[in-house]
This record gives sequence, structure tokens and C-alpha cells, in this order.
Amino acid sequence: MNVTSSVPDDDCQLCPRLVNFRNENRIRFSEWHNGPVASFGNINSHLLIVGLAPGLKGANRTGRPFTGDVAGDLLYTTLLRVGLAEGDYKASFDDSIELMNCRITNAVRCVPPQNKVTGFETTKCLSFLKTEISMMKNLRVILALGSIAHGSVLSAFSKKKSSSPFYHGAHHDLSCELTLIDSYHCSRYNTNTGRLTAKMFNEVLQSVVSLL
Repeated sequence: MNVTSSVPDDDCQLCPRLVNFRNENRIRFSEWHNGPVASFGNINSHLLIVGLAPGLKGANRTGRPFTGDVAGDLLYTTLLRVGLAEGDYKASFDDSIELMNCRITNAVRCVPPQNKVTGFETTKCLSFLKTEISMMKNLRVILALGSIAHGSVLSAFSKKKSSSPFYHGAHHDLSCELTLIDSYHCSRYNTNTGRLTAKMFNEVLQSVVSLL
């Protein structure tokens, strides 16, 4: 795996559409984070959870992945339930939740308009994910939340999507010591439509814990 870049700075200019949206939000919501969202959790963890991108009123507001929106409510509640987190999740960057042997990041680090990223943006942000993975020397499991995160992880390992298709609950071998597990994204849309239930998500996290 070739590492070409580190984490993005606050004024990363790689994606013009995301830069324009960031600048608009800095005017509209001047008290918000409005920048690339850094990963959360210990770099020495065995588990990396990869989401899609920051939510406008979630991580883009609070500055912490999956914090402040519906997706975070389900994610952090489940992490607490299966023993991958401790403390209290209050949907705020200064709450007391602490991740246990777990780190959370996104395939795209800046909030996209309408929560939709482009192929250009996922490609531009790929070097940051590669760096993230390369830094995690104890990594054993990557949990991809959604097909875009799944595809980004495969690209980070130069693997074809056709050889490792995305489906909820899938396990893929990335190497002899590293497993990729897929889940539907814990978004409001997926939970409201019943595509992903709390029970389904809990079962996937339990399978993750069994491999750690």
C-alpha cells in the first residue's frame, strides 16, 4: 500500500465542490466546525470503522465523526452495548464517551452537499484513508458502513470490487491478518425505512467483536 499523504488540514483544497460548500457553511453556521473531520479513537486499536462522510448537522457541526445526528445515535449506542465504548454519549464533542480498541473515520473527510459524495471526491480523499490504515499497526478488522466506504477500503488495498462484493454482514479477507466486514450505513434513511434495524446492526458489531 503506497502512502502519499497525511490527514487533511482545515483548509484542504482538493475537492472544489466540497471547498465551496465548506465556505458557504462557514458563513451560514460560523460557530460550527466546518472543516475536514479528524478520526476519533486510539491509533493502536484493532478495529477501524469507516463511514461515508460527515453529516452537515452532525460531524460537520461538532467536529467528531458520527456525533450529533441519527447515525451517531445508533452507532455509539451499539458500540456501548457490545463493549467497544465506555462513558456517556451526549451527541457532543465534549461528552464522556471513550472508544475501546476502536477508531472511527470516514471515506471522505468533508461534508458533501445533500450527503452525497462523488467518485472524484472519494478518489481524492483515498490517500488519507490509506494513511489511516498504515498508521494502525495493530489493525485486525475494518468495518465499512455502506457500499462507498466498502469500495474505498478495497481501493486502499488495490482490490477489485467484483472480487469482494458489498452486502450486509459480509466478511472479506484483505490479508492473512485483516478482515473487512460490511454493514448497511446507520443513516436516518436506512433506519427509517427498516433496511437496517438496531438488531441487525448489533449482530454485525457482535461479529466484529468476535474477531478482535
